[in-house]
Amino acid sequence: MKVMALFGSARIEGNTEQLADIALRGINHRRIHLLECGFDPIIDERHAPNGFTAVNDGYKEVLDDFLNQDIVLFVTPLYWFGMSGQMKGFFDRWSQYMQDQRLGFHERIRGKKAYVIVVGENPHPRIAALPLIQQFHAIFEYTGMEFSDYIIGKGNRPGAIKQDQLALEKADFWNKTFHQNFVQ
Repeated sequence: MKVMALFGSARIEGNTEQLADIALRGINHRRIHLLECGFDPIIDERHAPNGFTAVNDGYKEVLDDFLNQDIVLFVTPLYWFGMSGQMKGFFDRWSQYMQDQRLGFHERIRGKKAYVIVVGENPHPRIAALPLIQQFHAIFEYTGMEFSDYIIGKGNRPGAIKQDQLALEKADFWNKTFHQNFVQ
């Protein structure tokens, strides 16, 4: 199984990444920090006569890499009660490639296992992040991905996630599950 962690945080090695590291401990996986990718925002040309204009910013290569994975962890802090701008931009750009038959987007995304890690602070994220979890669910349902599970952690300052025992235990549970089910 090919596994990817897609990090949407504006802080490298932040609380969300720390949870993902626990979940993926000992699992061979691909790591992409969207912050470092520098993708352009989408310019919506879905209804333009010639469709989307090509954008040469490296996004398509990352999308191809993503589409080659079996399991993807979407890892984002709760920014103003939604996903980070980097993560949202990644999803927005899907519109540019969904209709391109050469890419086979729909066939390649269908059936992927999706996991979500979200960390926030106040109000308590286990309630405040639920609309974001619903948004991920809708994205995965729309594209045919399997929404396998999610973790909502509490923390803001660097390292604060280490105080959230429930989130740490669930990340550890994921790790054991990944080892049992996906590692040969």
